[in-house]
Amino acid sequence: MKLIDISPLISPSIAVWPGDVAFSRDVALDMKSGDNLTLSALTSTLHLGAHTDAPNHYVKEGEDIASRPLERYYGPTQVIEARVNRGARITPADLLSSVAAPRVLLKTGTYPDPNHFNEDFAALSPELVDHLAARGVELVGIDTPSVDLFADKALLSHNAIARHDMSILEGIVLSHVPPGRYTLIALPLSLEGCDASPVRAALVAD
Repeated sequence: MKLIDISPLISPSIAVWPGDVAFSRDVALDMKSGDNLTLSALTSTLHLGAHTDAPNHYVKEGEDIASRPLERYYGPTQVIEARVNRGARITPADLLSSVAAPRVLLKTGTYPDPNHFNEDFAALSPELVDHLAARGVELVGIDTPSVDLFADKALLSHNAIARHDMSILEGIVLSHVPPGRYTLIALPLSLEGCDASPVRAALVAD
């Protein structure tokens, strides 16, 4: 079995949403300094790199990430390329393949460098969310920081996802992944009350 890593490297260089908490590591003990072990802590936004949003991130009384069913984040998945301009919302007509799996990861190429935050990434349209839900999709992922456009304060696509009780995977890297069928592994941590969880997202080629 070969795992295809679709997570960006987490380091102090990784970009986060402007104004969010950047990643940092505080080393309390270090064997390189003569301690008997290495011990460290991290500080970061939960929306770091490849991550899963919980409904309470965008719905007032929504579930936390610990309450989401793990089955959503593991299983048959389809990577679909979307032909879309930067800063645009993806419509069903932009998909280069028909939907044929309960989890769909969208490859847009509009956020090419996880260490550099560009605001003109592509995002989902509510129309596309409805289209995916009608075909039984329960998780949608995208190779950008958000399923909504950078300037969208109304969170149109997040709210469309909430109406269908779908799950979200953001910040994945798909530049090296051909479109096709895979098995997704992207289990969130069981973080009580939390609005997201970083994940080590990977694909298994079918």
